[in-house]
This record gives sequence, structure tokens and C-alpha cells, in this order.
Amino acid sequence: MGALRGFMEFDREVPKGRSIEDRLKDQKEVYEPFSDEKYRQQGGRCMDCGVPFCQSDTGCPLGNAIPDWNDMVYRDRWEEAVALLLKTNNFPEFTGRVCPAPCEGACVLGITSPAVTIRNIEEIIAEKGFENGWMGPNPPKRRTGKKVAIVGSGPAGLAAADQLNHAGHEVTVFEKSDRIGGLLMYGIPHFKLEKSVVHRRIKVMEQEGVIFKPGSHVGVDIPAKQLVDDFDAVILCCGAERPRDLPVEGRELEGVHFAMDFLPQQNKRNEGDTIPEGVALTAKDKNVLIIGGGDTGSDCLGTSLRQGAKSVRQFELLGEPPPQRSVDNPWPQWPRILRVSSSHEEAGGKITQYNVMTKKFVGDEQGRVKQVVACKCAFGDLDPATGRRPLEEVAGSEFTMDVELVLLAMGFLGPVQKGLVEELGLELDARSNVKADQNKMTNVPGVFVAGDMTRGQSLIVWAIAEGREAARGVDEHLMGYTFLPHSEKLHV
Repeated sequence: MGALRGFMEFDREVPKGRSIEDRLKDQKEVYEPFSDEKYRQQGGRCMDCGVPFCQSDTGCPLGNAIPDWNDMVYRDRWEEAVALLLKTNNFPEFTGRVCPAPCEGACVLGITSPAVTIRNIEEIIAEKGFENGWMGPNPPKRRTGKKVAIVGSGPAGLAAADQLNHAGHEVTVFEKSDRIGGLLMYGIPHFKLEKSVVHRRIKVMEQEGVIFKPGSHVGVDIPAKQLVDDFDAVILCCGAERPRDLPVEGRELEGVHFAMDFLPQQNKRNEGDTIPEGVALTAKDKNVLIIGGGDTGSDCLGTSLRQGAKSVRQFELLGEPPPQRSVDNPWPQWPRILRVSSSHEEAGGKITQYNVMTKKFVGDEQGRVKQVVACKCAFGDLDPATGRRPLEEVAGSEFTMDVELVLLAMGFLGPVQKGLVEELGLELDARSNVKADQNKMTNVPGVFVAGDMTRGQSLIVWAIAEGREAARGVDEHLMGYTFLPHSEKLHV
């Protein structure tokens, strides 16, 4: 490594956020630029640790050669860093912005000190690549004559398309929404991932020969079986879009909505669209309640604040995570600790209430939600029949809160089954995800699956790994051999 004592000489630094006052006025990414010298220093903190756990089973599922490109950044060998990173990650400009960085949780330096700033280094490598033309269009030199259809243009679908296009196949990506990008476009707010970054990547892929067809809802507007007949192989990357509901009294009231009914609307506004008044959702001048404490809940918080909510509160069913690793969560496991997102920084205080169970919603005479009734909860005694400890109401803890907008952000339960899943007769696993073999093929010959649709709700970095693995399976299925690499953490 270039800086033998870098981990002792340099402290961990990350780009600082713009002032909260400024960033609540716009939808731009929240972080300020970071100098090249700062990135060099952070790359220099990477240790010659012998066994890089950042690439282990608990680290990066893509198998990124993290220590190598950290060293290249320290030595100003940017073009080499770009080339090495692209060998394992199709879209480092996405993961460098929105991945929670399991690699950093497994960093060896993190045993005793703050981990290496891996995610931010990944982002700057990608940006250097675009800035200097090292990540421009690179169309394949030959075509195989094989045609592949990909349904869904999220990170799994785009990764599969990129791999197969570079292998020489003709790739067509069908997307039900009016813009390409899946959750990259309509699931993640602009302040975490500006959509110019997505548009830039799509433009490169189009110049390389990938065909995109937005506004094409396979299983609704286009029969799924038509794709099976018209293409040599099909990959389904439709995500896990069934949201977990909250079946309590008052759920039907106006003003109680799923998070994914709310978030895409703001992204559409940011792209210049006008949302019809009858379906428009906004937090402006409202008391907002977000139920669910994960990333989606955090996105709802940041969006509500930017829309001018009167107040925002958040309920989390489970307890507050500890500030540091607990004894049953040792390194190199992902640290289950309390994290403060940029949205929670913007909220200016502790707005999340833990161990809270929602009991019912109360409406006004017009059928609009006006109040939530909730209580504190705790785990009860072990149930021998299930082996679990049920959550139970704490006696005397019931309380009420005034609300005009409730956003349900409690996770997702798998793919939508009505439509192409039923039409193709796809076999599901015990978790209602589409079942696949080790090559990502479903029970229907020639039909493959990748991403959250088969894995369940997960991370963008895992979706990219899934897409790459499905592309490898398709290439081998079509050609009888493949030179596309395995995603090591997925292959058995």
C-alpha cells in the first residue's frame, strides 16, 4: 500500500452536508464537493490488512477489489482505478451515492477505529471516469444474433442489460413507468440521487445499443408469453413491489397512504411533471406521521420536510438500536447500530418514537384522517408453538396524536403476483418470491429472474450482483458457454 501509516496519520473524513437551511429549499444532493487531496488521504487510510474483509461474505456482494482501487486513488492512478472498479460494478455512480456500504461495516480498520471511507471513494472514481471520458460508450464489436428481453429497468435489470449487451446480444428493456430507471428513478429521492446521474447512464447504454421501451407494462399491456415467443431469453427484474399493509381500524381513511404512492410523485414533479389535483399527495402544512423506521421512512421524512410539513413524527415498532455494536453483533457483521440519516439531521431533533404500535386511525366527518391512536409495546413471553416472543401492548401506555397525512413505510412482501407471474405460472418460494435455480432460471425454460423479485427486499448493490449473475446464466443458456464473471456471493 502507498501510505503504510495512512490509517494512523489521517482521520476518517466524509464530504460535509450543505447547510440544512439551504438543502431544505431544493431537491439537490445534500453533500458538498470533496477535494482530490481529501480523497487521496482517505484512500491512504486503507490498511495492508492481508485478508480484506470488505470483500468477504459480510462485505461487498460484488467482490469489488476495494484495497486495490483505494491504493490507486492514493497514488493518483485514477484511470486504472476506474478500469478495475468497472470489472465488478456496472454502476459505481449509483452505489457510491446510495449504498449503505456493508464493505465499511466489514473493514478491518473498523475493529478499533472508524472504517475507511469506501463508498465516497467509489463515487469519486465513477465521477472521474465520466469527467475524463473513461466511462463513455463502448459498444460491442460483434453481435451474436440472440435477442434478450428484460422486464424492469431498476438496478438489477440495468446490470443484466449492460452485461448481456457487452456480450454481444441484442437487449430490449421493457419498463412499465414513463421513464427508465425503476427505483433509481422513482423510489429514491433526488436529494439522495439526482436523476441527471441516472439519465447520464441511460444515455451511455443507449449509445452502446441497449433498446429501452418505457411505458410498456408486461403482463398488462403486453402479454408475458409474447416475450417468451419473440425473444431467445427473458429476464424478469420487476422488484418486490407489494408493500406491507397495516390492517387496523381507519386504514381506509383519506390521507393514509403507502410510501410508494407518495415518493414517486415528488420525483415526477422534480422532472417537470404536473400531478393531477385529484391524486396529488403533499405534506405541505400538514402534521405527518411516518410508520416505519428504515430507508423508505427516512426518504419520506426528507421529502415531507422539503414540501413544508407542519410537523413530522415517525413510529418504529422495534426498540432503539444501540449507539455501538452489542456483544451479539461482533465485527465483521453489519453493525446494527443507531444511524442518523441526512433527513433526520434536517428534522432538527429526535422525531422517531421506538417500541410504538399503531392501534387505529380516527377520521373527521369528511372521512379524512385526523388522529392516530397508538401505544407502547414490548416483547412478551416466548410462545412455545412458534418459538417467538410476541409484541404486546404495555398497559396504560395508549396515546393519541393529531395527523393529516400518514405514510406507511413498513417494507415490502415480494413481487406483485397478478399479471406476468400468474400468466407464466412462475413457481414461488416460501417467502412469495419467484424461485430460481443457481443460474437464476425459473421453472419456465428460458425465463430468468433477478433482484428483489427473487431475493426479496434488499440493497441496490445486491440487485446489481443479481443482475450480473442472471446475465451470466442467460449467456451460458444461449451460447453453451460464457465468459461473463460470476457474482461470487450468489453462486453456489
